[in-house]
Amino acid sequence: MAKVQYTEDNIRSLDWKEHIRLRPGMYIGKLGDGSSSDDGIYILVKEVIDNSIDEFVMGHGKRIDVTVKDGKVTVRDYGRGIPLGKVIDCVSQINTGGKYDSKAFKKSVGLNGVGTKAVNALSSHFIVYSVREGKKKEARFVRGELVEDVPVTDTNEKNGTYVEFIPDEQIFKKYTFKIPYLQKMMWNYCYLNRRLVINLNGERFESKNGLKDLLEDNMDGESLYPVIHLEGEDIEVAFTHGKTYGEDYYSFVNGQHTTQGGTHQKAFRESVAKVIRDFYGKNYEASDIRQSIVAAISVKVVEPVFESQTKTKLGSTEIEPGGKSMRAFVNDFLKEKLDNYLHRHPEVAEVLEKKIKQSEKERKELSGIRKLARERAKKASLHNKKLRDCRVHFTDLKNDLREETTLFITEGDSASGSITKSRNVQTQAVFSLRGKPLNCYGLTKKVVYENEEFNLIQAALNIEDDMDNLRYNKIVIATDADVDGMHIRMLLLTFFLQFFPDLVKRNHVYILQTPLFRVRNKKKTIYCYSEEERKNAIAELGKNAEITRFKGLGEISPDEFKNFIGEDIRLEPVILSKDASIDKILSYFMGKNTPERQEFIINNLRIDGVIVDKTLTEEIEDKEETKSAEKQIKTSKAS
Repeated sequence: MAKVQYTEDNIRSLDWKEHIRLRPGMYIGKLGDGSSSDDGIYILVKEVIDNSIDEFVMGHGKRIDVTVKDGKVTVRDYGRGIPLGKVIDCVSQINTGGKYDSKAFKKSVGLNGVGTKAVNALSSHFIVYSVREGKKKEARFVRGELVEDVPVTDTNEKNGTYVEFIPDEQIFKKYTFKIPYLQKMMWNYCYLNRRLVINLNGERFESKNGLKDLLEDNMDGESLYPVIHLEGEDIEVAFTHGKTYGEDYYSFVNGQHTTQGGTHQKAFRESVAKVIRDFYGKNYEASDIRQSIVAAISVKVVEPVFESQTKTKLGSTEIEPGGKSMRAFVNDFLKEKLDNYLHRHPEVAEVLEKKIKQSEKERKELSGIRKLARERAKKASLHNKKLRDCRVHFTDLKNDLREETTLFITEGDSASGSITKSRNVQTQAVFSLRGKPLNCYGLTKKVVYENEEFNLIQAALNIEDDMDNLRYNKIVIATDADVDGMHIRMLLLTFFLQFFPDLVKRNHVYILQTPLFRVRNKKKTIYCYSEEERKNAIAELGKNAEITRFKGLGEISPDEFKNFIGEDIRLEPVILSKDASIDKILSYFMGKNTPERQEFIINNLRIDGVIVDKTLTEEIEDKEETKSAEKQIKTSKAS
């Protein structure tokens, strides 16, 4: 083996923008194409808005205007504006910012002075200007390089800061902003900052009751009792119980949505069970207390420690350096506030205990069935090989590949065979369905254990007890693009929404897009995902080009399939908007059969990916407008 020389020539110093562009994952997490809510393009938006939020928190500027159109993002706040002499430094000099002054930004979202610098370095086009007391300072950048330093001018504009950027397609390839993800982001900002007004593409976002509004807006169906809303210094909590399965949490730190939870969420889960046990004087199981809970917790932490630059999971064990532990802080708060609330509202306490007892009864009834189901699942995975597992899992917290872990759920052996042969064995697993799944709408969770397919899917995902043990970050439904394939898709979505809605709410469920056509000549091959793309390909390659229609996934050879589940994979997320009702959606599509529903499914579910929005719920309530169902569910691409 040839020796590698290691000399002074091997030592290289990178400037700030080169380092960010070379290692973007260190600053914004994964890149992605916009199909996941934590993809890099959304982190860029968040980093800019976070600065505007900090201004609002400090009492400056009550409105933020955001536009996202054709890949370009603009953010205008009406705070104090960056000091004019530091505008360029604040967006181009690492470790430069106002948040190092703890008096000004004691509990800020970002403390490292990196956010807007990363946005600047990773944008092909970046403009910033600041307005202070009738003066305006503007600068323009390309990929972090200053290209125009505009002199200070007079202006009539209101004080504040404006940022405009376009994510660099050299870094973010074929990206698309999903408006529902941005809408959720804006709502979360408003829930955590009452009276703040955010305008996104002309749509107004505002909350008057904080986390109480969050739960009431996002509850699926009616809650069993009014939302319990508790507030204290540096902490706000809201929770109730619904009628769905599992536990649903929204957790925040200093205004940051910690989608993967952390020490504060863990402290809440432990403390709410302990306080309720103590109130009733009974040793109820924690799982019975928390079954069907929907909760939100927001804490303010001095110098928070997150497990990554994207701040999705809190690692701080103390509320401030050298202060009270997070567990003690949350527990003391609930011990006082929740206990007092339950004493003052005996009608709520009565309903809550009834719910706990009902969960306890169901758990005991299912215990024997669950034991048999686990044994069947082990045997099936060993002998039937329905699951072709991968080597890395989402539970491998210290593995950099955990975010890429994917389970493809396919129909039939031919489709699963093609994916299995062409997959990445490190991160991609395959589960093969046998025929069409059961329509489980309206059934109890008992069916999950008694039905072999559902039991094995649950076992493969490892979500029997809670979401913390989920083995794959992405669950991808991979079915044929025909009526039968669409039906299987709906049956699987019904299963997830009925029994594991958190999988959808936390953006873990996707639809795989595979090409409908292959158009090729001797020089070039083009894969087409729509009729329009097919026409364009024919126009490019000529009418004599060979055209192949893929009728099913099994018809695509493993060599070709590598193109569709590799770096260029096309996934459409299943997104449930805050105004949708799962029960009404499932009732319409999977309940009593109607000719209108049959016609709708055949005519409208041709494109991968489903967004269920407010219109669906509204129009289902108005039976006279059922035929306009094409307006109720839209593909994510249309958004």
